[in-house]
Amino acid sequence: MTRRSASRDTSGEARAGDPDYDPGSFTASATTMADPATEIPSPGARPLRIGLVSISDRASRGVYEDLGIPALKEWFTAALASPWTMVTRLIPDERPLIEAALVELVDVEGCDLVLTTGGTGPAKRDVTPEATLAIGDREMPGFGEQMRQISLKFVPTAILSRQVAVIRGEALIINLPGQPKSIRETLEGLKDAEGRPVVPGIFAAVPYCIDLIGGPYIETREAVVKAFRPKKK
Repeated sequence: MTRRSASRDTSGEARAGDPDYDPGSFTASATTMADPATEIPSPGARPLRIGLVSISDRASRGVYEDLGIPALKEWFTAALASPWTMVTRLIPDERPLIEAALVELVDVEGCDLVLTTGGTGPAKRDVTPEATLAIGDREMPGFGEQMRQISLKFVPTAILSRQVAVIRGEALIINLPGQPKSIRETLEGLKDAEGRPVVPGIFAAVPYCIDLIGGPYIETREAVVKAFRPKKK
């Protein structure tokens, strides 16, 4: 599998145009062009291949430390019980670069699941949804709808978020918020004081979606998120 490393990616910075932006949550630091794949070895089934794309002008220039991709790596390590690998990209808010990165991760890197962070607000340079829709074969509107419902429990500006999800070939691509706290909330959903789910997070539906489009079987740790699959008749 050929890997490209021409684009730099900083996944965790929330932009000023992002409704979830919190300037106190980020510190400046340089980042690498692309992280190596993170492997969790396990015998048997083909591992899930996850692509992460952090989209931010300032983070791609090294103005801010990327917090999103490290937060997602930590979350997947806690949430997934089945084998997986990960590859990341950090790029500026340029639609052609976003489209190229998404196509590369699916068509060249062979990712089954691609998650983006950043660039989903109403600011002029927030073009992640447009780039995602442009390279997708089919839109999956329920993911964006559910993310906004979850975020509205915390901030009224969640209605300004424009996250979308699409299927490209046999891969699922989802736009996530830019702030690590919001990323975790939308993936896991809302829980009560005892840790029981109150509002399902979007990742509960991801394993079954990956099943349906021909990807590897995903198992989760239910203490973090419980995968939902309809009972067989």
